Amino acid sequence: MERLHKILAHAGIASRRKCEELILARRVRVNGTVVAELGAQVDPARDRIEVDGAPIRLEQTRHLILHKPRGYLSDNDAARGKPLAIDLVPAGARLYAAGRLDANSEGLLLLTNDGDLAHRVTHPRFGFEKEYLALVEGEPSAETLARLQKGIWYAGERLRAESVKIVRHLDARARPHRWSDAGAGKCWLRIVLREGKKREVRHLCGAVGHPVQRLIRTRIGPIELGALPVGKWRALTEKEVNALRRGKDPA
Repeated sequence: MERLHKILAHAGIASRRKCEELILARRVRVNGTVVAELGAQVDPARDRIEVDGAPIRLEQTRHLILHKPRGYLSDNDAARGKPLAIDLVPAGARLYAAGRLDANSEGLLLLTNDGDLAHRVTHPRFGFEKEYLALVEGEPSAETLARLQKGIWYAGERLRAESVKIVRHLDARARPHRWSDAGAGKCWLRIVLREGKKREVRHLCGAVGHPVQRLIRTRIGPIELGALPVGKWRALTEKEVNALRRGKDPA
């Protein structure tokens, strides 16, 4: 017997948090009976589980990383009239982003149908680092960098960087992508977050007077973007998936 929301997540319905919302919304039935309790236990081998009247199908878990280009949405919402990141991976794959990037941001996007893994990567309790390169206007002072790490209040919530430093020259990791040095009146920042709240890097930098002009996610926990070309994807190795489950560097 396993918890219902965990089974739904394993079936690729959504993340565990979203599956809990589906249960509370009374959209899930087990053997024809609506189940609205989060602690409900089911046997996936024997029980018939339906979401919105359609039976779920347990499927093989998939884990991909994509180098998302600017201008693509990562939330599978076709109603907004912009291209979707999911359209850049093989057709028929029922995947969703574990940790979204806004349309104007680019870089590493983890796509999976593994609700447990998505929950582990995105929930603040697990503290997975997310690393970004941010091209900003001007050059922050040492005091400003310290302020970003101490934290600021924005729209009623506290935002902070785990670490932030100025990058004078981009290293070898940037060469495959032809990312160039900042140029006059700008600088690159390497920013690491723990929580990765919505548009957190943009809000942090904008609040201290250094608006972001370009934002690239280069790492999620132990998984790095590496030399993966823009618009291309690859499957995670078993070692990488296990590293995400353990929260450790695959090396």
